Amino acid sequence: MTLSSILLPVLVLLPVLGGLICWFAGKGLRALTSWVVPTAELLLVILLAILGFAAPIRFDFPGVCGLGLGFTLDGLRWILCLMGSVLWFGSAVFGQEYLAHAEHKSRYYLYYLITEGATLGVFLAADLYTLLVCFEVMSVASWTLVAHEETPGAMKAADSYLAFAVIGGLVTLMGLFMLQDMFGTVDIARLQALAPGYENRTRLYVAGALTAFGFCAKCGMWPLHTWLPAAHPVAPATASALLSGIITKAGIFGILVLSAKVFLHDAAWGNVMLAFAMVTMFTGAVLGVFSTNLKRTLACSSMSQIGFILTGVAMSELLGEESAGAVHGLTLHMLNHSLFKLTLFLAAGAVFMNLHELELNRIRGFGRGKPILIVSLLMGLWGLAGIPGGSGYISKTLLHESIVEYIEILEQSGRAALPYEAAEWIFLISGGLTLAYMLKLFIALCVEKNADPRRQKEFDAKNGHWCTRVSGAVLLGCALLIPLLGCTAYLSMDRLAALAEPFFHVEESAHVDYFTLGNLKGGAISIGIGLAVYLLFVRPVLMRRGEYLDRWPAFLNLEDGLYRPLLLKVLPFLGALAARTVGTLPELIRKGLCALLYQNNDNGYVHPKENDRFTVYEQLPEGTRGYGASLNFSLLMFSMGLVIILVFLFLQ
Repeated sequence: MTLSSILLPVLVLLPVLGGLICWFAGKGLRALTSWVVPTAELLLVILLAILGFAAPIRFDFPGVCGLGLGFTLDGLRWILCLMGSVLWFGSAVFGQEYLAHAEHKSRYYLYYLITEGATLGVFLAADLYTLLVCFEVMSVASWTLVAHEETPGAMKAADSYLAFAVIGGLVTLMGLFMLQDMFGTVDIARLQALAPGYENRTRLYVAGALTAFGFCAKCGMWPLHTWLPAAHPVAPATASALLSGIITKAGIFGILVLSAKVFLHDAAWGNVMLAFAMVTMFTGAVLGVFSTNLKRTLACSSMSQIGFILTGVAMSELLGEESAGAVHGLTLHMLNHSLFKLTLFLAAGAVFMNLHELELNRIRGFGRGKPILIVSLLMGLWGLAGIPGGSGYISKTLLHESIVEYIEILEQSGRAALPYEAAEWIFLISGGLTLAYMLKLFIALCVEKNADPRRQKEFDAKNGHWCTRVSGAVLLGCALLIPLLGCTAYLSMDRLAALAEPFFHVEESAHVDYFTLGNLKGGAISIGIGLAVYLLFVRPVLMRRGEYLDRWPAFLNLEDGLYRPLLLKVLPFLGALAARTVGTLPELIRKGLCALLYQNNDNGYVHPKENDRFTVYEQLPEGTRGYGASLNFSLLMFSMGLVIILVFLFLQ
């Protein structure tokens, strides 16, 4: 045990301790958060930066929580932890202005910092049990951030977020039960050694799918994505930046653990991942094109970019020992996406802070005459669209090249490559759609004028004092990192990506010339598609008389059209049917016996009570606080989960 290894649990517990201090500070929090929280976040970033030199290290708490907790630090984990700490630092600094007049600040910072500690715990987890414990703490704490405003929309989104978190966590727990039964351990290093030799692959795939379920829900993979577009618009911008930028990466990390340790270079697992990646990538991009809400568009964009990252995960499985390019691409795109969404969500927060509006028709023209806001949105567009010169071009080029490389391998071996050629085109089209919806946002905010001249004058009057210098510096600093990293890729991004190679068992590093004609051609195709979609579809179809139209069909809403009816109507009906059947059977048996024993007995009819209810939701009386409603919902979800777990154990 060394001093550096002891610091691993300290990294997890320090933010939690800070959250408790903020909570007990209560009304004295204003002075505390003005300097202490951002300063503490900065110190955590510095500590993590220094600790990276000591990796790999490990620290175990044997016997804690029954199975013990373990933490470890290696190259990939260090990148993710440092990235998360930087995001929390940027959000904390920007939050000084954004949350200056917010209510329940002590509660916000309590869960804000608990979420940070739990997220770091996820990334540092040495075994799947520790990962799940921290993952669930992170889910519950971040649910409070979604519900923070306590508006009806916020509470509905928080309930959806909680439902996916609880159900996903319980399904993941079932997978861990199976893995523990199969291997006698859920330690990640031991699973890595034992899993390749396990003969019953079908059972292993079932265990892997169950374990991955909760992680897929958290990262926003289709069809478990519906919480994401709902949660981001209602959460504070500082929380949205974290939900999109880093908390989704906690789900990605769980998938990476399974892919790189349990299913290393497994083609079947890789093909399934690729299929979900393509649907997630394309669906998120299409939703982004149709959206007319600033933060909802960015949320749909997050879903799409998660699809790009999952493409890298899939290709790292399919390429096997030649997966260095895919590994570099997915690692760098995780970093890039976090940076992009920190920049863009804080910019959206600045808009909301001034206007308390997010609909494009209401905020249209606000960015005119505001250079820092223009640069922030433009750099976000540049990075997300993968335009050469930005950091997004580097990671997307690596991901695209991994698909092309696999197609060439298949063609050389005489195998069918058509499905992967289709995947390449979905990749390029999704990249084009990314440019289309980002152009829509940028032009609406920074180029066009508001349809109401008086409102545009109000916007122009805010030029020069729409944010503080500190908030402006955070926005500008994040934005300028995008071209800086893109132009120094060989010195910065390639070296960072190389740190993740041991986690994926990459033996030879990838060396890519990013600006060859072939690589530039892929970027040019996506840019051309994006411009065509914007000019030929967004402007003529999604706009009318200068107004942006929401033309997305309501029946395609999975949550309202499928998940909520299933949870709130179908399952209660089936539960009531089962309960009444079980309650009626004894009475039927009694009547039948009486009929046999007594000739003149009137067996009559069985009349179940008319007022029996089973899991039926009712409107709460007026005046009931939203948190009470959501807590009742959480208890219901917990009870349902216990029933599912007991049934699962019984079947085992």
